[in-house]
Amino acid sequence: MATVKERLQAYGGEVEDRLATVLRGKDIPVSLLEAMEYSLMAGGKRLRPVLCLCFARMFGVTDLAAVDFACGFEMIHTYSLIHDDLPAMDDDDLRRGMPSNHKVYGEAMAILAGDGLLTEAFRLMAGCGEKLGAERVNMALATAATAAGAAGMVGGQALDMAYTAKTDVTLDELAVMQAKKTGALLTAVCQCGAQLAGASQADVSQAVTYGQAVGAAFQIVDDVLDLVGDEKTLGKPVGSDVEQGKTTYPSLMGVDASMELAGKLISAAVASIAAYKGPEADFLRDLAQYIVDRVS
Repeated sequence: MATVKERLQAYGGEVEDRLATVLRGKDIPVSLLEAMEYSLMAGGKRLRPVLCLCFARMFGVTDLAAVDFACGFEMIHTYSLIHDDLPAMDDDDLRRGMPSNHKVYGEAMAILAGDGLLTEAFRLMAGCGEKLGAERVNMALATAATAAGAAGMVGGQALDMAYTAKTDVTLDELAVMQAKKTGALLTAVCQCGAQLAGASQADVSQAVTYGQAVGAAFQIVDDVLDLVGDEKTLGKPVGSDVEQGKTTYPSLMGVDASMELAGKLISAAVASIAAYKGPEADFLRDLAQYIVDRVS
């Protein structure tokens, strides 16, 4: 039987194939297209689009109809990484084992590449209405925009910057910040997958519960890996959180207690989809555990 990592790579391959074509044939200046694709095609787990696809299929989407919507989430995620790496933000020189976008193309082009990816993401998502139905797509678009915007990921980044070098950040404040910065988009990909399939409100709620738990656990493990991980395996600098004076779960709770909390969250994620059957449901349960066990 294939391992969860191999299954993740297989699902991710469908996304990878489509991502390689989504920007082609558009009237995009060559230099901008190169910068956009540099980061978009730099690899990664493709976790967010895979989650979107798996929830869509678990609730009844039987072909690749949702792949463009899922790819839109990877474009949103990639834009956020480009902007997060900028000197005005986290000032990271390395991403996925490669120089950050601004180190290759300059800060101005990196900003534009991120802007382009964000906008093109919503164009791609909006085009799914013919296959999946306009009502479902419009609902999912609203979910995605809220998660990516000022009340979600962007707001989380604003809080992250405000809390940097602040010595009295509480655990509750940290949880809210991370729920916005990382958790909002990871929750939305699950919720949107269910919405695109026309799932019942009860099923959408279970998808939200799974996404919230997985999103919180994912960020906790990221915090731990930044402290004890291997830079070559991670493909990005280790210790940057400490260097920048960021409050993290390990800094407040210690590594062991942080991982214990992540484990409890994963148990909640698995419980939320216990009633569902089929290969996607099995994969989602295994993937939740992989998120805690991962080393990168």
